[in-house]
Amino acid sequence: MRYQPIYDIAELCAQKGVTQAVLCPGSRCAPLTLAFARHDDINIKTFSDERSAAFIATGIAHEMQSPVILVCTSGSAAYNFAPAVAEAFFQEIPLIVFTADRPKEWIDQYDGQTIHQENVFGSHVKKSFTLPEDYNHPDAVWYIHRVVNEAINLSQEFPKGPVHINAPFREPLYPAEGEKISFSKELKIIQSAPSRYALDKNTIEPLTKRLNAFTKILIVAGQNDFNEELSKEIERFSQTHQVPVVGDVLSNLHSRQNVIRKADLFLGSCSDDVKKSLQPELLLTFGKSIISKNVKLLLRRFQPAEHWHIQPHGLPPDTFQSLTKVIGVEPVIFFKELNSINGEAKFTLQKKENFKRVWEAEEHRTQLTAKHFFNEHGFSELNFVQEFISQLPPRCNLHLANSMSVRYANMIGLEAAKKGVRVYSNRGTSGIDGCTSTAVGHALSHETPNFLITGDLAFFYDRNSFWHNYPLPNLHVLVLNNHGGIIFNIIDGPGNVAELDELFITQQRLSAGHLCTEFGFDYLHIDSAKKIKNGLKDFFLFNGKTKVLELESSQKINKETFLKFKQAIKKGYDT
Repeated sequence: MRYQPIYDIAELCAQKGVTQAVLCPGSRCAPLTLAFARHDDINIKTFSDERSAAFIATGIAHEMQSPVILVCTSGSAAYNFAPAVAEAFFQEIPLIVFTADRPKEWIDQYDGQTIHQENVFGSHVKKSFTLPEDYNHPDAVWYIHRVVNEAINLSQEFPKGPVHINAPFREPLYPAEGEKISFSKELKIIQSAPSRYALDKNTIEPLTKRLNAFTKILIVAGQNDFNEELSKEIERFSQTHQVPVVGDVLSNLHSRQNVIRKADLFLGSCSDDVKKSLQPELLLTFGKSIISKNVKLLLRRFQPAEHWHIQPHGLPPDTFQSLTKVIGVEPVIFFKELNSINGEAKFTLQKKENFKRVWEAEEHRTQLTAKHFFNEHGFSELNFVQEFISQLPPRCNLHLANSMSVRYANMIGLEAAKKGVRVYSNRGTSGIDGCTSTAVGHALSHETPNFLITGDLAFFYDRNSFWHNYPLPNLHVLVLNNHGGIIFNIIDGPGNVAELDELFITQQRLSAGHLCTEFGFDYLHIDSAKKIKNGLKDFFLFNGKTKVLELESSQKINKETFLKFKQAIKKGYDT
């Protein structure tokens, strides 16, 4: 039982409640793979493509709100984990990443599948460990168990994130014939009590006093998982202090009626005078990244006198170049504590209400324009996504791939009636490489219906997300196939270069129908307005199989519709 300390890693994980493992085939990782596979309390899934596997693990961990074990063999396999590890790092999703390795003396000796794996993920993990290669001394066993305890604890401390354990193994890698793998029960478990951050009286009183000194206060919510308690406390704070709340589709604040959803649209169209009237004196922020470039430009140009960012721990971002105070507490605690303070003078509240109404007026104007536009215009990606979102079931997960998919959804937004919809997107690094795989991870973790809106390039790029043996009856995918990267035809810059089609849009003629045939999925195809009604009706019907609906449309029409929509918003400011 030479590998007993390694086999016991599975037992340590199980005792600490880490019971989901994503394994990638390979020989060097055999001791770990067999340990997790043969442990009764570890649920394993196997995926052949390491890049896809790592994103699937990220989706599982995000859905279950618990660390997931990720295992690969040595060499380039580890590098294939890197995109998902970086996404998990910036999205604050816990992963325990094991990379099997050759012994140190064989590095740089032209041995197969051998690269420099120590700290291979650089700054994109919370910490990287390397296990000892030999376990003869009791201190080596102690160290292995200590590292696993520490890695699991660290992955769950704020900010959550991936932790890397590099594990060099000597041959033989497999048990001898007749040898059974067993697990030690008397293992040292190191528990980590979660930190409880709170605002004491000495902190609340000066914060409240300072808060009451401003009459133009603005809340901007970044990407955040849905939190009912937080949503209610923010709504209460907004009403009590007359503060507008800007929350894009990824903030998951759409269950609240008065959230400013369309800031990106009207800030891209209104005059400097209007923007100046929207300038806050005090900016309150929480959560991760925001989608809107126009919100960033507004707050960088018309900066607040003070900017408070709320997060319990870690290095704070200074997205708007105006950060003046970091409040080290969970956002829900911050708003709850300040909601308990007595109200302000009527005169002060009136001035605050005036500022809130300026934001609400721009939101209302844009909502009316958008509603009129969608009633008048016909077949395009933008119109179809609007119709699709309006028909989402009351309880589901909505996944948004990067590029135009997430932008379409943000322009359209989710109304308060869709309060049961939870929105997810890989906006940690904003890449297209693992959008489908992450959605697959969510679908494998819970029976909730999962819908993914994705572009053709993101979809075909990540086709190996389906290369496995696990059914996905609760995953339906909408593919916006305009046969290229249309975003490069819309944004400033690439649209003006002669090599646009070849170097940026990268035209392609693939169809999702062939993929569906290969994997046995139900395939639906829409290429005209007359097919929309029946196509969507079939798409929203769950029949125990994965479904892909391919919307095939013209880049020219999509670009024209997108520009017309933005022109319609701008027209409201030109009259």
